Parts: sequence; structure tokens; C-alpha cells
Amino acid sequence: MEIELYTTESCPFCIAAKNLLKVKGLEFKEIDLTSDRELRLEISNKYNWKTVPIIIINNKFIGGFDELNILNKSGELNKYS
Repeated sequence: MEIELYTTESCPFCIAAKNLLKVKGLEFKEIDLTSDRELRLEISNKYNWKTVPIIIINNKFIGGFDELNILNKSGELNKYS
């Protein structure tokens, strides 16, 4: 399983997403977009998502922290543990 987490340094939702994944024992690759405006624009356009975090699990766009939290509360995130 592969989790990609596109973040920025000062984003509280990014921190919450990282903490949730850590608590679940899930490894993830963090891509910091703080200083890379070009990559941020590219990723935002690719997934039609303007805010961070941008969460991708197994090459499938999940959304942001709220969507990740919904997966967690429904038990769906457990299948990745």
C-alpha cells in the first residue's frame, strides 16, 4: 500500500492527517509543497483540489483531512492497516 500526503508546513489539517496516519500505524510519503508553487499548482490541477492536505492512497485520490477522517470513522481506513 502506498499513501502520498501533499502538505504545507503551517497547515493544521496536514498535521492532523499525519497524526491520524501515525496513530493508525500507516506509513506515508510526505511531499511538502510549502516552497514549491509549481508542484502545488500541478497537483491542485491534477486532482481539482485547491487545499492541503491532498491525500492519495494506492494511486486513488481520497481528498483532504475531512475525507480521511470519514474513512477512519467508518472503519474503511482499517483495511489499510
